[in-house]
Amino acid sequence: MKYPYLLFDADDTLFDFPKASSNAFTVLCQTHDIPDTPDVRQLYHEINAELWAAFDRGEVTKEFLTVERYVRFLNALALNRDPVQCNRDYLAALGQSVYPLPHAEEVCRELAQRGHQLYIVTNAVASVQRSRLQRCSFGSLFTDAFISEEAGAAKPNPAYYDYVRSRVPEITPENTLVIGDSLTTDIRGANNAGLPCCWVNYKRKPHPDDLQIDYEVHDLGQLLDIV
Repeated sequence: MKYPYLLFDADDTLFDFPKASSNAFTVLCQTHDIPDTPDVRQLYHEINAELWAAFDRGEVTKEFLTVERYVRFLNALALNRDPVQCNRDYLAALGQSVYPLPHAEEVCRELAQRGHQLYIVTNAVASVQRSRLQRCSFGSLFTDAFISEEAGAAKPNPAYYDYVRSRVPEITPENTLVIGDSLTTDIRGANNAGLPCCWVNYKRKPHPDDLQIDYEVHDLGQLLDIV
């Protein structure tokens, strides 16, 4: 086999994060008596996306981000709610929301059957990601999950992959493939680490000029012909 070690991003690569987040947001609104309207959802999405972008740039910590998004969100709505508790309830609901993307399970099962070692590489909240992997019907196929807050660094920082290599010293640029949807974290992170990568471009976005993309797929099933 060409790549015995496969490092998969989780959200929006293997799992439908918008669907999971939407479900968790519904639970949050019901629990805390927050209006659940399209405008309110859009407000939360914009605040959340802005803070995650700042996290990807290394400007804020995940601990700050997860609470600050509710501080800003509740302030914008002029609602007197506990942002810390809102975050806890949202994350708890998110951890129970598992929606694999099309072909994710069958592709991972086929890869594992072929003898590939599968790993998760993610910047997601550790408690959420581990809960979802435990609930996922194919979570047991992954040898380990490397989560940024446990690694002490996040994709695309080269230090994140230094941590991964410390846990799996066998991986090399010749035997490992990074697979993910995000250009800013997955693909740039692989570039920074000197590892080949496969861009999962579900939405058929334009190909960037500033990144090295070794493979591009529009469906996870295409991965079987690459590795």
